[in-house]
Amino acid sequence: MPSIFIKIDGIMKDYFEGKSPKDITAELPDGKVEFGDRWIQSKPFLDKKTGNRCFIKGKTDTVLGFNDNTYGVVDFKTSNVKDGNVEKYSRQLHAYSLALENAEPGKPSLKPISRIGLFVVEPNLFLKNENNEYLFKNIVKWQEIPRNDIGFFDFLREVMSLLSQNKIPEAGPYCSHCEYIKKNKLNNFDNFNNKLAS
Repeated sequence: MPSIFIKIDGIMKDYFEGKSPKDITAELPDGKVEFGDRWIQSKPFLDKKTGNRCFIKGKTDTVLGFNDNTYGVVDFKTSNVKDGNVEKYSRQLHAYSLALENAEPGKPSLKPISRIGLFVVEPNLFLKNENNEYLFKNIVKWQEIPRNDIGFFDFLREVMSLLSQNKIPEAGPYCSHCEYIKKNKLNNFDNFNNKLAS
């Protein structure tokens, strides 16, 4: 991730530290921001259908505590979220939620997680104020994500099944990462042959 986005992310986390979830959006219950930027890890999950095991580890953006003794997990995004990416970010939020609700001993543990969502900030104007300070005006949006643990575990089962295979699967025709590796290998091979020929 470019350093500018890391800096913006850090500024947003600092701003919301200790504030109410209602400062993020009026749609959330009242409470307080519990913490941000913290490593979390789950106990191992066993998939009874396949026998595969895995644990979830990651670093949260912001975790909220609500006055009804439930919690929320928020991820900050510094550009508009395309509809096609909502499911991808949903998986990240589900992973964090399940890690907090099923925490490895000694790791942050909070439950139940009742709300998850994206806080999306996208600059749309560049302004100069009366103090000669330059500012960005932003479009801010709250994207609620419904909990679907069954759907997330189906995805996790698919990932574990893929990773537990004895061989690397064939590249998919629409995988940009696979295409990059393939081109890079070809370029390296061509460079090696050119060096041999010269």
